[in-house]
Amino acid sequence: MDRLTSMEVFVRTVEAGSLTAAGISLGLSSQMVGKHLRFLEERTGARLLHRTTRRQSLTEIGSAYYERCKLVLAEAEAADAIAQNLRATPRGKLRINAPLSFGAHSLTPALTRYMQRFPEVSVELTLSDRVVDLTEEGYDAVIRISPLKDSGLIARALKPYQLIACASPAYLAQRGTPKVPADLASHECLGFAYWAAPPLFDWEFTGPSGIERVSVRSQFLVNNGQALRQAALSGFGITLQAEDMLREDLASGRLVQVLPNYGAPTRPIHIVFMPDRRPTPKLRSFVDFVVAEFG
Repeated sequence: MDRLTSMEVFVRTVEAGSLTAAGISLGLSSQMVGKHLRFLEERTGARLLHRTTRRQSLTEIGSAYYERCKLVLAEAEAADAIAQNLRATPRGKLRINAPLSFGAHSLTPALTRYMQRFPEVSVELTLSDRVVDLTEEGYDAVIRISPLKDSGLIARALKPYQLIACASPAYLAQRGTPKVPADLASHECLGFAYWAAPPLFDWEFTGPSGIERVSVRSQFLVNNGQALRQAALSGFGITLQAEDMLREDLASGRLVQVLPNYGAPTRPIHIVFMPDRRPTPKLRSFVDFVVAEFG
């Protein structure tokens, strides 16, 4: 039998004055109440109650045991209250992982708003384009920009990661402006070097006749979107990067979109976390926030 439950039954029996009254208040039969009391007496090796058909009284050991049981039950209730409070109010540290470019440019500004909304939550964000293991590396949630494999994790889909092709006015003045995707074959196309996969030398665009794929050449490969952006700003070539990261450059004219009549590719993006029937408030609030910001 559960010792804590038996202690509760014992305390209630003492306070109610009889096994029957204790059973009624607890929703138990008097026989079950008696079993709990016998369990405690066998466990302690001592009689706790003197019981007759007309009255009951505590033994000397029972009196001391009763006072300790009340303290134990009070501490148990306090522990439950603390746990419930922690589950109700987002607090504690969140360990998050995200891809470099998305994490630095898009997620970080959003995280500052999240922490302002939930000041008792602290965030430890690591940026990496490799696929991390949530369990082994101790992350609460990760952002992934790629098709997901069946891993048993929970994933919430976000708005697809929209890419856009652009170059500096100086580059286009020197090398000309591509009119159709096939023209990219004669241009310097800045390539993204993935951590655990070969670089993509085929760029895809969607036009009037459907998907058009072109093989591009890249003299410069780098595994960081901001570095590719800087290379494009310096006039070295055409970059295919996230629209969010390039928006200010496009608005100011530092970069110019190429092939504006063609749809640039998108990448699926998800927030992924471990399955838990009762996620903590900090994780639940963070997932809901990310979905609202980027969903």
